[in-house]
Amino acid sequence: MSPADRPAPQRSSKRSPRHEPKPRRRTRERILETSLQLFNVFGEPNVTTQLIADELEISPGNLYYHFRSKDDIIESLFADFERQIEATLAAPESRVPDVEDIWLFLHLVFEGIWNYRFLYRDLNELLSRNRLLETHFQRIVAHKVKTAKLICEGLVGTGDMDATPAQLHSLANNMALVATYWLSFEFIREPRKAIDSDALARGAFHVMSLAAPFLQGRSRALFERLARGYLDA
Repeated sequence: MSPADRPAPQRSSKRSPRHEPKPRRRTRERILETSLQLFNVFGEPNVTTQLIADELEISPGNLYYHFRSKDDIIESLFADFERQIEATLAAPESRVPDVEDIWLFLHLVFEGIWNYRFLYRDLNELLSRNRLLETHFQRIVAHKVKTAKLICEGLVGTGDMDATPAQLHSLANNMALVATYWLSFEFIREPRKAIDSDALARGAFHVMSLAAPFLQGRSRALFERLARGYLDA
């Protein structure tokens, strides 16, 4: 067969992955993503379902097809947050951490708080009107206290911390308290200034600093080295 008689090669109908169109995000996912952004920027009480629909350029009826109310949106966002924060809080249970591990762990906790910061900034308002959030947040706070106590007991066991059981009990509660209400403190301190991620780094430092007086030897020196960048915070 001559080259002229050969059939022309068929162009493949498959597109290169480079040119494959991105799948369109589902409306439900877009509603949650946009709601989270608006809640975080403006505060949940200041965001209406109409504002969310306008931001998405969809009708309120389309929004209500996916979520019956703003509280439904909040509960869906909270469920995502709860899964993330519970996984983070469970991480130190696998082994006894050192001070550097705790430093990283606190930053991960505060990163999760930052991603869903509207929950913490408007915490009392949300809990006062939503029973589901009230009961589930109680569990999260209890888990924070348990994890803080577990970490400190581990440091006592390795000789890196010197504290009595009563001191550990108070310390764990105080660490959970500061972590939970740090954003409120930052907001009260400068209400007209936008809260940025640096505020969360300061929060991690101040939670860690609660344990500093009880640290011993190498762990105390390591904390002081890690903390140098936050001493003026």
